Amino acid sequence: MSAYSHFLRLKQVKEITCLSKSSIYRLMEQGDFPKQVPLSARSVVWVKSQVEDWCAQKVCAALS
Repeated sequence: MSAYSHFLRLKQVKEITCLSKSSIYRLMEQGDFPKQVPLSARSVVWVKSQVEDWCAQKVCAALS
């Protein structure tokens, strides 16, 4: 199964990261959060593995 086969909607990203919508988009704009993938003109998703990797990096940085 491909790493790109698991997608997350914004609600799921918010639940996983404990971030607000505005924080997620601000971090994306700053280059510090994975970019969303457009599925259609009005639908975007995030790649689950990228969001999980981002979370793991934050934990590692906090423990260093």
